Amino acid sequence: MERDAQGQAVWVGVQWWVERSATGLELLAVAIIVVTILIATATYVGMILRRVADVTTYRGYRHQVARALLLGLEILVAADIIRTVALEPTLKNVAILGLLVLIRTFLSWGLVVEIEGRWPWQTRPVEGGDARGLERSAPL
Repeated sequence: MERDAQGQAVWVGVQWWVERSATGLELLAVAIIVVTILIATATYVGMILRRVADVTTYRGYRHQVARALLLGLEILVAADIIRTVALEPTLKNVAILGLLVLIRTFLSWGLVVEIEGRWPWQTRPVEGGDARGLERSAPL
């Protein structure tokens, strides 16, 4: 009987750490999004006030915001996976996790289109002139 109580105490400790880890990842994602957007906005407003902002500056600002959101979404998905798989892997929770991951994946694709001007599965054009316009593969 004492062995069961010990095992239960260990499981409660593991659950506590997993929950705190997932919460920590969620806080990290929020901090990354908020801090990056604040810095990008301050930089962009500063450029406007110095009258050096142009279309390229605005595009760069939008890309910084989109990258912050993309990274934040990826970290939030990781937190959701940790929380669901480790704490309550019921069919209902896994289905909810699947829906969240699906929604966040579509949001991520939209952000990639915003940042790179192409769908994630399309190859990147090579700068400087490969006639085919395809990304060169890195040597292995």
